[in-house]
Amino acid sequence: MTEIRNVEQELARFNLRLLAAAVFVLFGFVLLAARLVHLQVFKHEELSTQAENNRIAVVPIVPNRGLIVDRNGIVLANNYSAYTLEITPSKAGELEPLIDSLAQVVEIQSRDRKRFKRLMEESKSFESLPIRTKLSDDEVARFTAQRFRFPGVDIKARLFRNYPLGETGSHLLGYIGRINQAEKEVIDDAEDAANYRGTEYIGKLGVEQSYEAELHGTTGFEEVETSAGGRPVRRLKSNPATPGNKLVLSIDIRLQALVEELFGDRRGALVALDPRNGEVLAFVSKPTFDPNLFVDGIDHESWKELNESIDKPLLNRALRGTYPPGSTFKPFMAIAALNTGKRSPNQVIFDGGTFQFGNHTFRSHGDHGLGPVDMVRSIVKSSNVYYYSLANEMGVDLMHDQLEPFGFGRKTGIDVEGEVTGLLPSTEWKRKAYKKPEQQKWYAGETISLGIGQGYNNFTMLQLASATATLVSGGQRYMPRLVREIEDVTTGARRVMANEALPPLPLKPEHVELINRALHGVTQEGTSVRSFMGAPYKSGGKTGTAQAVGIRQNEKYNASKLEEHKRDHSLYMAFAPLEAPTIAMAIVVENAGFGSEAAAPITRRVFDYVLTGVLPSPEDIALTREGKSGAPIGKPRPVNEVPLPGAAAVAPMAASNQQVAQRSAADEEAAR
Repeated sequence: MTEIRNVEQELARFNLRLLAAAVFVLFGFVLLAARLVHLQVFKHEELSTQAENNRIAVVPIVPNRGLIVDRNGIVLANNYSAYTLEITPSKAGELEPLIDSLAQVVEIQSRDRKRFKRLMEESKSFESLPIRTKLSDDEVARFTAQRFRFPGVDIKARLFRNYPLGETGSHLLGYIGRINQAEKEVIDDAEDAANYRGTEYIGKLGVEQSYEAELHGTTGFEEVETSAGGRPVRRLKSNPATPGNKLVLSIDIRLQALVEELFGDRRGALVALDPRNGEVLAFVSKPTFDPNLFVDGIDHESWKELNESIDKPLLNRALRGTYPPGSTFKPFMAIAALNTGKRSPNQVIFDGGTFQFGNHTFRSHGDHGLGPVDMVRSIVKSSNVYYYSLANEMGVDLMHDQLEPFGFGRKTGIDVEGEVTGLLPSTEWKRKAYKKPEQQKWYAGETISLGIGQGYNNFTMLQLASATATLVSGGQRYMPRLVREIEDVTTGARRVMANEALPPLPLKPEHVELINRALHGVTQEGTSVRSFMGAPYKSGGKTGTAQAVGIRQNEKYNASKLEEHKRDHSLYMAFAPLEAPTIAMAIVVENAGFGSEAAAPITRRVFDYVLTGVLPSPEDIALTREGKSGAPIGKPRPVNEVPLPGAAAVAPMAASNQQVAQRSAADEEAAR
């Protein structure tokens, strides 16, 4: 049976479907048109910016770090550019096979691998980390030819810090190192966080740390057109970085180098100041270290050697090392006695070699007495008994109140971070320092040894030098300063770091004159006469011998029976010239015995340099390093005729920041 089709019905159904399809297509086009209008009109500006950002990368330009020079313009820290081979872990895949392959193209040592691993632990995976630094041109060419084999690996031109004189002055300069996570958090919260975009290194310790804001400079930027793969194609716009400012230190680096050489392998510290303005002329801590080791990441072996050495080369002894002052404390005790009326200049005390307090006997060195001594003779001949009895008469709190204004037991305010306070004891200090009631009580017997700079007394050489400068200048005080001027490298303008005088101490001129005369007597007939024989100037000073470990009452000190680290320290405080001092200083040579044997000879040679412009002979330096010298021997050498150690490294590296910037930009372009 044949089916009869309803053509009209089917046609109507077809037209309905066609209409529905047309409506659907039209609706789709309306949606597309609406979306197009939305994107092209309403979202045009936002999308245009995003597209431009995808095409253009804004790259920070890290500024050249400011130079550091000494008072005579000798370069102590500068910069140079070099190529580094860097890996971005997030783009590199498996690292070990990648590094093994890289090692076939560019030499990669085990220390490079260890440093890279440590940097990975401290950084984020998207950061570019150096696997090799200071590539040669040949190595750059070899890698560039095979770059396609190593995803996530690239060559960059970076600035490196350079310390041309190596270990000389390392503690006062400090060093720069990679920003760690704690430092990064501080920077991110700071107002100038944007200025550190792209910066990976900051100052650590010393002047590098304390003057970071001046040395860092202002970060610039450049707009770079990139390919679809993110590779730079061309530079569109550039806003150059502003180099950091140049620091001019008050330090005389030749003097600094001389003192470090005279110390030899011994440990200790020396601080020399200008009492007229507080400028630091020398700031020595021995042993030293090479700050260049830290510039591109110190290797594990070098760090272990520095960090675990019994000599503690990373300790800044001038700033953070505290020592009993020994007999160098006696002149300050004397001026305190005059100020308080506890002693008159002519009052005589009999020194029989011992001082009895209760059932305890306090001895002098050698257990021999000096007989009758007045104040001048007590300093010249260094009478212990005189100052045992004086301390007993004054009491600990009066001593504290009189000596604290000289700067003992408090920070001097020097312009570098990390200074410690030292310890000038008092009854209040002991109550706060100890928890048990029996420990908080001050016993009268504890006061006696304070008079000769022992007991709880512990000060830095910076404090002792500053106190000496205050004493010999009649009470005038200054905060010590290492930075003399700051020079803007773009304008050439110099900002002098004025050091205004602090309120003076009320010292009577006749009292100061008496103490200075006694200190001069030490160099003429006292404990340092052997070192200052034949000096063409007049100076004053006081030797000191401070115990490193305690000796029992019934025992005698015998250095030959003690381990080297347990022997007495050798100290000296001094000033020159006598009539109008231009230098005041303090020195300690650890475990070197009497002050006259080690500390005073170094001081003589410092004064010869500063006041007469000569350096000791090589044979004299050799004897002084061994602690076997007195007055200088051999023919002294004019300062200007003797090359500074490491000076050959200064000349090629002493380029200006502008020159370094030009080289760096050229290297960056070549690397691309």
